[in-house]
Amino acid sequence: MAARTLTFSIFRHDPQGGGQPVMQDYQLEETPGMTVFIALNRLREEQDPSLQFDFVCRAGICGSCAMVINGKPTLACRTLTARFDPPHITLLPLPGFELIGDLSVNTGKFMRALSERLAAWLHPQDGAVDLHAVEASMDPDLADRLYEAERCVECGCCIAGCATAQMRDSFVGAVGFNKVARFALDSRDSRSLDDFYHVIGSEDGVFGCMSLLGCQDNCPKGIDHAGQIAYLRRKLAFSRKVWRLFPA
Repeated sequence: MAARTLTFSIFRHDPQGGGQPVMQDYQLEETPGMTVFIALNRLREEQDPSLQFDFVCRAGICGSCAMVINGKPTLACRTLTARFDPPHITLLPLPGFELIGDLSVNTGKFMRALSERLAAWLHPQDGAVDLHAVEASMDPDLADRLYEAERCVECGCCIAGCATAQMRDSFVGAVGFNKVARFALDSRDSRSLDDFYHVIGSEDGVFGCMSLLGCQDNCPKGIDHAGQIAYLRRKLAFSRKVWRLFPA
């Protein structure tokens, strides 16, 4: 059976060089087990060394190769070209992030700013860390829930697939809610529900989510974003600040 010829329509634009964005077509012979990531590397090596895209691990762990593939935000390294019939693949950069060039976007700048905004790090109960102390035990079920939240690779697919995030830059988004839920769950964290309400208890937080589940549908790691958002809404709805805002 003859190998298929794939056609890639790829977004091309250099923000530093000016000019208008264009879609450029490339053709490539498909090989067994080819992923979009492998195809992009071959295109850059064999046809166009100026093509810009990101990658690090090639194993779905770093999240760097996230892009919009035939309309769906996902990871290029985990997307087989064999799934597309007809063999025409359109590649676009993730929306909602600063464009570096072509398919490369600056998710790192976004994620760092979000972490600083949410103070997404452990706030110890006693305010001090003793590096020589014996590690505290944790309930296995709680440890599993924390592990589930920690599986996020910060690829940005949930932001790209979120209608609210695309309409409002100040919206925290599912990746931010996942960060907050991780520390709200953690028994070692000293923050109260009022503290978490302060950062996500608004229209820019969980109460601004339209529940369209674009985050859930597009997460390449299968994280339960809808469950995390529901958990935070339920917890914050019974925090003292809500009752102050909406007295009985």
